[in-house]
Amino acid sequence: MTDDYFMMQALKEASQALEEEEVPIGAVVVINDRIIARGHNMTEKLKDPTAHAEMIALTSAFNALGAKYLPEASLYVTIEPCLMCAGAIYWSKLGRIVYGADDDKNGYRRTSRENWPFHPKAELVKGIMADECARLMKEFFDKRRG
Repeated sequence: MTDDYFMMQALKEASQALEEEEVPIGAVVVINDRIIARGHNMTEKLKDPTAHAEMIALTSAFNALGAKYLPEASLYVTIEPCLMCAGAIYWSKLGRIVYGADDDKNGYRRTSRENWPFHPKAELVKGIMADECARLMKEFFDKRRG
């Protein structure tokens, strides 16, 4: 399995969010080339500003494994995590974070600047299928503005 394959699965979650008129961000948690959890934004549906794709996927992974740490897991998310999600990723001790498109307005880099917000042992990969991930966001916001 490749990063592109798992990002495509996260994109499917983002497409589900788009269908539900949520900001189209999707995430999957993977261990040993197997998806153990999925999530997409549900902030409107749940009336909860913390119901981001990453938070939904992480909670599902914790429940599936009966564990609060995920050092062997990879999180694939279509858009750069926000600072809240970066904090949750830090506390879950994820081994690997893979995201698609940057989020210059709300991503963790905007507020953390040069500070590494993830666990010290975590690996970060960015830019996987970035154009496809950004396209869903553009489609969503163009429709809302237009």
